[in-house]
Amino acid sequence: MPEGSSPRTLAEALRARGDQELTALLRARPDLLSPVPGDLTQLATRAGTRASVVRALERLDRFTLQAAEALAVAPDPAPYRTLLALLTGDDGDETVAAALPRAVETLRAQALIWGGDDRLRLVRTARELLTPSPTRPSPTGLGPGVAEATAGMSPGRVQEILAAAGLGTTHDPVSAVAALTALFTDRRRMGALLDSAPPEALTVLDRLVWGPPYGEVTASPTPPVRWLRDRGLLLPASARTVVLPREVALYLRAGRAHRVPEPLPPEITPAAAIGAGRPQLVDSAAAGQALAALSAVEELLRDWHEGGPPVMRSGGLSVRDLKRTAAALDADEPTAAFWVEVAYAAGLLASDGEVDERYAPTPVYDEWLTLPAAERWALLADAWLTATRTPGLVGGQDAKGRALSALGPDLDRPAAPEVRRRVLELLGSLPEGTAADPESVLGRLRWERPLRGAVTGGAGGEGSVDSRSRIAAWTLIEAEALGVTGRGALSGHGRALLSVPAAAPGAATAESGTGAYVTGAYGTGAATAPGAGTGAPLTTVERAAAQIAAARTLAPLLPEPVDHVLLQADLTAVAPGPLRRPLAETLAVVADVESKGGATVYRFTPGSVRRALDAGRSASDLHAFLAAHSRTPVPQPLSYLIDDMARRHGHLRIGAASAYVRCDDEALLDEILADRRSQGLRLRRLAPTVLAAQTDPSSLLEGLRSMGYAPAAESAEGDVLIARAHARRTPPRTPPLPVADGPPLPDAVLLGAAVRAIRAGDMASTVERKPAAEQPVQPSAQNGGLPRSTSADTLATVQAAVMTGSAIWIGYVNAEGAASQRVIAPVRVEGGFVTAYDHTSDQVRTYPLHRITGVAELADDLA
Repeated sequence: MPEGSSPRTLAEALRARGDQELTALLRARPDLLSPVPGDLTQLATRAGTRASVVRALERLDRFTLQAAEALAVAPDPAPYRTLLALLTGDDGDETVAAALPRAVETLRAQALIWGGDDRLRLVRTARELLTPSPTRPSPTGLGPGVAEATAGMSPGRVQEILAAAGLGTTHDPVSAVAALTALFTDRRRMGALLDSAPPEALTVLDRLVWGPPYGEVTASPTPPVRWLRDRGLLLPASARTVVLPREVALYLRAGRAHRVPEPLPPEITPAAAIGAGRPQLVDSAAAGQALAALSAVEELLRDWHEGGPPVMRSGGLSVRDLKRTAAALDADEPTAAFWVEVAYAAGLLASDGEVDERYAPTPVYDEWLTLPAAERWALLADAWLTATRTPGLVGGQDAKGRALSALGPDLDRPAAPEVRRRVLELLGSLPEGTAADPESVLGRLRWERPLRGAVTGGAGGEGSVDSRSRIAAWTLIEAEALGVTGRGALSGHGRALLSVPAAAPGAATAESGTGAYVTGAYGTGAATAPGAGTGAPLTTVERAAAQIAAARTLAPLLPEPVDHVLLQADLTAVAPGPLRRPLAETLAVVADVESKGGATVYRFTPGSVRRALDAGRSASDLHAFLAAHSRTPVPQPLSYLIDDMARRHGHLRIGAASAYVRCDDEALLDEILADRRSQGLRLRRLAPTVLAAQTDPSSLLEGLRSMGYAPAAESAEGDVLIARAHARRTPPRTPPLPVADGPPLPDAVLLGAAVRAIRAGDMASTVERKPAAEQPVQPSAQNGGLPRSTSADTLATVQAAVMTGSAIWIGYVNAEGAASQRVIAPVRVEGGFVTAYDHTSDQVRTYPLHRITGVAELADDLA
C-alpha cells in the first residue's frame, strides 16, 4: 500500500500493522488462530466471519459497543468527526469526546473497524449485525434511513411527499430521495417544518423517537399520523406499519445516537467501611467462615464415608438425597448443593463407576485430610474459583424444562470462572476492610459485558447479562460462605488467592485480570480473563504459588487444634475449638454432635455409647479415653451410662437363622414375647433360650434396639460381630474439567510463531515475482496459484539461488498431496534434495526436488 494512502480492504489494513499489533489482535481474538491462517488475507477473511465477529462484539464494554453501534448507523465510510457527533450530539460532551479515542482504538485493534480517521469502516458482518432492519431494530433505537425506507415506494408517491413537505418536484426518484434527505438533515428547515406540525403529531413522534421506531396504523389513520405520513416524517414499512426515518429521529434527538452514552465504567460504591485501618476484622470473620467451610466438607464426606447416595440414571443427586444431605449438614438445600459441588470440583468425591453406581470419597480425600487446615482451604477455594460448574443453578430448570440436580451434567457455565474472578477483583479494588454495594458490582459487570441480545439482536443466552448477573450474585454469597470474603469485603487470604495487592484508599478499580489454567493434584480448572484477551494465562507454577500464598496468609488466623474437651454433668462435652483429628474421629463415634460453632457441643446418649461398643470399644476403653482427654472430671452420670450400656450390651445375641434371638435369661425372652411392639418381628420360641424371627438379622437388631434393648449381632461361630465403619473409595478419579468459553488464550510462544507464519505466508502469496528468461511463469502463478516450471529450469534456478544466496518462490506438494507456496533461501542442492531456510515455517527444511512444481525469482531479494 503506498505511503499515506488509505487501505482499500481489511487485509491491506492488517498488512500495514506491525508484529506487536498483530500479536495484540490474535491475543484479543484467539479464535482466529484455529488453525493458524496461511496469510493476512486468510486472517482478514476469518476476522470477518459471523461467529468470530459476534464473539468479538460480545466481549466489548458498553461504550466501545456504543461506538460500534453509532458507526453502524453512520454513512460508510464515516469520518471520525461524524462518529463523534453521533455520540456527543449537538451540545457536545467532553467526557464522551475524551473516551472515544480509546473506544475507536479498541475497535481498530480488534479488526472490527479499519481505515484512517477520515474513512472509518465497520467490518461488513458487524454492520449487518448492528444495522437496523424491520425484524431486528438497532440497539440505538434508530430505524432505516430515508433511502432505505423509500426503496420500494412508487416514484409518484415520493413526488407527492416532496410537494407536501414544500419541496419542488424532481425528474427522478434518486434526486427526490436526496432532496428529502437534505431537508431532514437541515436543522433550520426541519425546525420550520415541525413548527407547522399539529401538537398531536409531535406527540406521536415523541413516542417513536428513542425506539422502537416502528408503529402500527389502521387503514384510515388519524389526522396527526396522516399529516406526518404525507410529509415523509413517517414512512410506510408495510401495509399496517410505519417507521420513523433515521434522519428525522436524529434531529429530534439533537444528533445523538444513544439516549445515554456511557463513556466511563460505573464506580464500585462502598457499602460499609469496617473501621479505618482495621481489616483484621474482615480477616477474622473470613477465617471463621473458612474453618466452617472445612468442617462442612469434612462432615459431608464423613457422612458418605461408607458410600454416598446413588447416582440417578440421568446423572446427579435426586431431590430426596439432596434433602437428606442437607439435614445431615444442618443446612438448607442450596447450601448443601454448594458444598457437594465444591467437593466434587476439588476432586474429593466422585461416582464409583460400579453397576450400582454411587457417590463416594476419592483416594485424594484421604491425602487432603493429612494437609494443614489452611492448605486444605486453599485447594477448596481455588477449585471453586476456577470451576465452570455453577451450584446456584441447582433446583432450576434447563432450556427443555428439566430439573437441574446437584452433580448433574448440565451445571457447567463457561462464563462462571471469569465472573467469579472479576467480582472478587472488583471487591479487591476497594480499600481493605470495605465491602461493596452488590448493585454497584452488578452494574459494573453489566457495563463491562453488555447484553448479548444487544449485540446479536436476539434475546440473550447463556452469556447474557442476566446469566452473568445471577452468577455474580451467587459469587458474593458463595465467597462469603467459603471464607474468601468476610463481612462482604475481600479478605487478605482472598487477595493472595487472586494475587491482587491491597488497594489504598481512593485507589482506582482493578483492571481486567489474567486468565488461568492449571492441572494439579487436587483440581483442574480454567479462569478466563475478564477483558477480551488481556493478560497472559497463569502457569501451573503461578497458580500453585497463589494457593501457597493464600494458605500462608490464612494459617495465622486459624486456631490451633486442641486435644481436650470439657465434660459436663448433663452428658455433654464441649470442644473449645477444632479438635485434633484422632480425638475428633473417636468422639464422633462415642457421642452425637448437638450444636456447632466456635465451640462444638457433643451429647452422649445410649445409642452413641452402644455405637462405640459395637465398634469394638470396651467400657474400660471408653473410661480411659474420656479421662485422658477431658480437662474436667468425668461426670458420674456419664460413667453410669457407659457401665450400664456395657453391662447390657451383648446380653441378647442376634444371628442368622432367618434370624434368631438367644439369651440365657429366659425371663427376658418372655418379656420380649409379651411386648406388643415385638409383634411386627413375628417371634416364636424354639427353645427356652432361643427365639426365631421371620425377618433379617439387621431388621431384628434395629427392632429390638428401638424397644430399648441392647442386643449384639453374632457370627456363625457365636462370636460378637464388631460393627466397624468400612470406608468406601472410588477408583482414582480426575476432577471435572471446566467447559471452555471459546478457545484458550494463546501464550507468547504460540503468538510469536503464529505471527511469523502469517507474515511468511503473506510474503509468499503477495511478493512480486519475475518470470524466467526462457519460459514465462504460467498464468496460474501470476494469479496467486502454484508456479510451474520444467525440472531443468527448477534445478537451474535453485542452484543459482544457492550461489547468490538469494530467496526464491516455489510451489510444493507434500506426501499427502497438499499444495502450498513458499519463499525459501536455498543453502545446498544434492541427491535430488534442496536444503533451504523456509521463511514460511521459520526453520531450515529439506525438500525433494520432484515435489517442487515450479520456481520463480523474487523481484526484490529477501535473503
